[in-house]
Amino acid sequence: MGKDKKKKSKKKQKSESRPLKDTKTSKQFTGQFGSEEVAYTATAATQVFESQSEKVSYFYVSYTKDDADPATRPILFCFNGGPGSSTVWLNLGLFGPKRMAFDEDGFKEGMQGRLVHNEQSILDVADVVCIDAMGTGLSRTEDKDKEKDFHHWKKDIAAFSEFIVHYLNRNGRWSSPKYLAGESYGTLRGAGIARELFADHNVEFNGIVFISMILNYQTSAIDSSNMLVHPGNDLPFAVYLPTYAATAWYHGQLADEYQQMPLREFLDEVEEFALGEYWSALAQGDLIDDDRRKTVGEKLAAFTGLDAKFIDHYDLRIHIMRFCKELLRDQHRTVGRIDSRYKGIDRVKAGNVLEADPSIDSTGGVAASALNTYLREEIGLDTEEVYNIMGMEVWKNWDYEDFKGRYVDTSEAMREVMSRSPGTKVFVANGYYDLATPHFATEYTFSHMGLDPEIRKNVQMEYYEAGHMMYVHKPSLDQLAADLRAFVTQTS
Repeated sequence: MGKDKKKKSKKKQKSESRPLKDTKTSKQFTGQFGSEEVAYTATAATQVFESQSEKVSYFYVSYTKDDADPATRPILFCFNGGPGSSTVWLNLGLFGPKRMAFDEDGFKEGMQGRLVHNEQSILDVADVVCIDAMGTGLSRTEDKDKEKDFHHWKKDIAAFSEFIVHYLNRNGRWSSPKYLAGESYGTLRGAGIARELFADHNVEFNGIVFISMILNYQTSAIDSSNMLVHPGNDLPFAVYLPTYAATAWYHGQLADEYQQMPLREFLDEVEEFALGEYWSALAQGDLIDDDRRKTVGEKLAAFTGLDAKFIDHYDLRIHIMRFCKELLRDQHRTVGRIDSRYKGIDRVKAGNVLEADPSIDSTGGVAASALNTYLREEIGLDTEEVYNIMGMEVWKNWDYEDFKGRYVDTSEAMREVMSRSPGTKVFVANGYYDLATPHFATEYTFSHMGLDPEIRKNVQMEYYEAGHMMYVHKPSLDQLAADLRAFVTQTS
């Protein structure tokens, strides 16, 4: 009898079913954006549809200009990355009418996030739809156990693409000039979505915006568990070097010769070395002679602010985490990976790995407070569900099934879209202090996509003296907003 009870208790319990339905909470506002006063409607909503035989509910926040003609009014769909991140960052950092308040340099003020008017929002020139990926924000599957099925690069792309098609159908926006914007992993996702929408649904975009781009993981394939890159791949060490140099310059760790140079002028010299003398030395591997090894090591030390002996100990190969821990070790400080301007304090000076990324620690709490205040108190969303700002379990369990045995790479998808739809323009925003998706890695990816010269001119590359989320830095936000406003105006 006891054994039977034990067996019954081990039976798999039924998965939790959560009834899904379309919901919408809207409120009208007026705000000054650019040089125009705009009457607009802010909407927090769920869009329910069937994706890959599963009923799903994607949460989104949209901002649409009142009484605008859909035929001529541009619409921009945006999302963050992670994978596992909600779209709070692009919503309340760049595109939305309200933004998280930081000081002028992008550092937090107080513990709770405040909302301020975002006059830099591009709502004067485009409507915006901020979409949360499955398992983030308030996006859900009907069967709770099926949520993890969408934590998969290909299924994620398919569901996002279906969301956009359904949104166009339900809101009469097929004739609108269309834009796609992704940040970080959202750029890899964006390239996949652009291809899927073009090839399978005949949706073309006037413009695609990549913020802190990564399309090819070969440029950053560093294993943080053993502090090595994938065997035989020295590329990340070369393309990360300019960002190491920019970080050292920012923190005043260089000799006067470099410290007194304008950042861009300094980086020109570093970049020439990175894919010249340094790249050649890495290619020699163990065959490099002692004199050359010493010369290259001393140049690396001069550019990065690290000790030449430290660099030599690691065979001229500087790992991201080691750099973040080592640069300010004598001050008992670390520097951030997402934004290397931020400084952190670890328990001990020793070790090679950060306890935490200070740039993430300095923005996460601000985002959570600001987002929940905005949805509930400003738009009026009535829900007791927890808005998932960042799902680390999503990131840890993300499935790259289709890339088994090779680097994750959607740059070919991007090349295909740009070649087959030559009217599509691409805008790329880079932060000089971004150690997650370095600007030089982005340049390398675009220069190795095999774009025809006629198509290559459709890429606009811009740079900002901030990190991964360059828009938290007010001067960078001002410039980025102006650049995006011009990009949309010129391409719509």
